[in-house]
Amino acid sequence: MPHTLISTHTASASSSIDITSGIDSTYDSYEFHCVNMHPASDAVDFRFQVNAAAASGFNEVMTTATFETYHNEADGTTSVNYNTDHDQAQGTAYQTLFSLGVGNDNDQAVSGVLILYDPSNTTYVKHFTAEGNGAYAEQYTVQLYTAGYINTTAAIDEISFKFESGNIDAGVIKMFGVN
Repeated sequence: MPHTLISTHTASASSSIDITSGIDSTYDSYEFHCVNMHPASDAVDFRFQVNAAAASGFNEVMTTATFETYHNEADGTTSVNYNTDHDQAQGTAYQTLFSLGVGNDNDQAVSGVLILYDPSNTTYVKHFTAEGNGAYAEQYTVQLYTAGYINTTAAIDEISFKFESGNIDAGVIKMFGVN
């Protein structure tokens, strides 16, 4: 599937990255490549939320599921588990995407891909999947898998990314259209 780069958004001490144009019926799905998202605060989650067309507030209703794998640098702890702490059941909060407590040391950040499927469809709810890897504040690598649906039949045309607290110190989000 060919990817078409639509836009690039670079953070520098930004409270959020809000993409408010370019999501329309041109493509079947949209991929958001989050590259080296580095928080100003320590041990924070990287999250997203969307707006339906003509809506505001980044508070659409979602149902989601999350599972993770992790391994610490000392090779003493590993795990694969379902993480109910980051699920939503018809919630309106920003959804955790990547890592569970991204560190703000110079060698810590998170990268991953969020795919939003058929956001302009006005018949069905909007599905998404995400996979990312981050350097956790306590010296772990964490692989997080998140999926769910946005419970609206209205078109989705805006998306917002941010850490749960503090600024995005640095990072790049590239938005691609995929047919």
